Amino acid sequence: MSDLIPPHGGLAEPVCCTVAKDEVDSFVADAQSLPKVPVSDADLSTVYRFGDGALSPLTGPMDSATYQRVLDESVIEHDGKLYAWTIPLSLPVTSELASSLSAGTKVALVNTAGDIVATLDISDVFPWDKEAYIKSVYLTDRTDHPGADMVLKGDADKTHLLGGSIRVLPQPKNPSFGQFVLSPREVRALLKEKGWDKVVAFQTRNPLHRAHEYALVYGLETLIRDGKNAGACLNPLIGETKGDDVNADIRMQTYEKLIDDRAIGEGDSDAELWSKRGESVPDRVILLGLDIKMFYGGPKEAVMHGIYRQNYGFTNIVIGRKHADAPYHDGSAIWGDFDAQEIFNNLKGDLKIEPINVGFAAYYESMGRVDLMENHKDEKPVFISGKDVRKTLQEGKQVDPRIMRESTSKILAEAMSS
Repeated sequence: MSDLIPPHGGLAEPVCCTVAKDEVDSFVADAQSLPKVPVSDADLSTVYRFGDGALSPLTGPMDSATYQRVLDESVIEHDGKLYAWTIPLSLPVTSELASSLSAGTKVALVNTAGDIVATLDISDVFPWDKEAYIKSVYLTDRTDHPGADMVLKGDADKTHLLGGSIRVLPQPKNPSFGQFVLSPREVRALLKEKGWDKVVAFQTRNPLHRAHEYALVYGLETLIRDGKNAGACLNPLIGETKGDDVNADIRMQTYEKLIDDRAIGEGDSDAELWSKRGESVPDRVILLGLDIKMFYGGPKEAVMHGIYRQNYGFTNIVIGRKHADAPYHDGSAIWGDFDAQEIFNNLKGDLKIEPINVGFAAYYESMGRVDLMENHKDEKPVFISGKDVRKTLQEGKQVDPRIMRESTSKILAEAMSS
């Protein structure tokens, strides 16, 4: 196990609720006779993360008391100590199904194809107060935003929540990019093998513009300038996202190409810093996917992004302006630009992972590279709106290479114009 950073909750190693390979057949046979509880595609990845320890110290969906404390205080309690936790996680079910379940019942969780994926020893069945959930997680009474859509439309038929202890079958590997999706224990072993003393994770749900990419570079260079033997992980979230986000298969192709071409940081990194070291940014960057859904929860989700990454062994996480952001449906902002950075200063429970805050970046002709906008207050950057980027790609054309790497443009243009 890597000794970079302990898992969340003060554990010696991440929770493991995954069924051992030699027990799979007997586990499935025993589960066949249990009552079946369906799990949506969006929540399926959460079930698997309960299993592999990415949600340590949780060993299953929260009971009502734990759930309510997260809503009220943004903490969980483990072994008598408070730990930061900002989005409660329980399992949604219909009122009809909830009426047939109670504490002490053991059920089989099944995916949308009807396959058994886990068993749950239920400790609690309780009503889902969606209004209270939205107000706490999204810090707004309004419901015209993607997060509320997930609850009020995506889970429109779900009125109750289940809590309990879980056992989960191993997650099937995605045939396209499964080699990049590892358990927390596997990632920790990989990081130990690398020998780094600090590793910064970069969260994204989008294909990378050079400005996004620069945030990863900035995080890595910050640690290296601080004298650390540091690495970075391009750690895209590949769970369910909203319909207008680029799907995980296509995004992973763009990330793989950036890694294979050793393109990350090309032209935008600190040449002097790296030349002194006799290396370059790609020497210290790995690609790993994180399969868990987006909540589009801004500041509250930024903290969860930190919790996940701490469990995988990362010591730092890049937190950008508007991190995990999504606007109201009218385009107005739900949160302030820096709210996701500031929330880390006001946590009511322990969190070991440390944020590296970074502002907006853009390409500047005066430098011939990407840099932070705060360093160029009197200079206009090269800018293309997201709408124009999508239009260009949908026409099968390349985006200006000052905005997006040619390899990323090519993959996206082929996918979006077909």
